Amino acid sequence: MARIKKQRIVDSPPLFSAYKPAGIMRSELRQLPLALDEYEAIRLADYQGMDHAEAAVEMEISRSTFSRLIEEARKKMAQFLIEGRELYIEGGNIHFRGNVIRCRICGHMFNIKIGTVVSNCPECGSPELLNLAGGFGHGLCCVNRINSKEKV
Repeated sequence: MARIKKQRIVDSPPLFSAYKPAGIMRSELRQLPLALDEYEAIRLADYQGMDHAEAAVEMEISRSTFSRLIEEARKKMAQFLIEGRELYIEGGNIHFRGNVIRCRICGHMFNIKIGTVVSNCPECGSPELLNLAGGFGHGLCCVNRINSKEKV
């Protein structure tokens, strides 16, 4: 029987959830899913330059698990670039530490801690806010995880 996958920690949701080659309609492309934990592995190792041990601590997983995760993520990034597929970021067994909020009126984006309630854009005052973590089906579950860790 397979072991239950440990939940991985992702700092905050990606600003964009899909990428495709220019000049080709989405309906003509084969899709390639990239899980949120794979996205986070790319962000930590390749964008922020962390080594595998540091990144594993950040994601609250083992170094060997991180190494397997980054290998799979890099393979998918290569497929995206070489084969010209549509890459889309999807869920997974993760929790967010933080969130990104985007104002639908002025486009202003700002970071908040997961669980922080914001009702108006600090830039224009609009109540028309888009919760990026919520777009991946997260929010309350991440808050509950943090609250349960603080009680221990």
